[in-house]
Amino acid sequence: MIIRQAKIEDVPLIVEMLANDELGKLREDFQNPLPEKYYDAFDNIEGDPNQELVVMEDTGLVIGTLQLSFIQYLTYQGGIRAQIEAVRVHEDYRGEGIGKELFLWAIERSKEKGAHVVQLTTDKKRPDALKFYKALGFQDSHEGMKLHIQ
Repeated sequence: MIIRQAKIEDVPLIVEMLANDELGKLREDFQNPLPEKYYDAFDNIEGDPNQELVVMEDTGLVIGTLQLSFIQYLTYQGGIRAQIEAVRVHEDYRGEGIGKELFLWAIERSKEKGAHVVQLTTDKKRPDALKFYKALGFQDSHEGMKLHIQ
């Protein structure tokens, strides 16, 4: 298995994984052909040096994905914060340690980029995900809040 940067031809598979759970199917628009807005987003991510959209591949099949964002800020003496988002594992590969491998890769990549912290958010409707993140060493140290504006 390898982890590599996503390519444009991976976008439909990534969106399919994003849409393949209770919350994802409510917010994604997975169809064939895929709406152009997903390809526009991919182009923006690919063109931003602080964004890394990756996939895990097993014998040519995309089986997992995540997006890693590097946020430069002034606090922590000009530190870099790594944000993990949109982690998904293909339903046929869940429970095989793929998610853990993706996270270990993301943590190592964050160290390489000089980040001092790796963070993520998870929906409170995903208690199993919360347990998974805690088992990886993440702590629920802050309260997160969101304001949906569209």
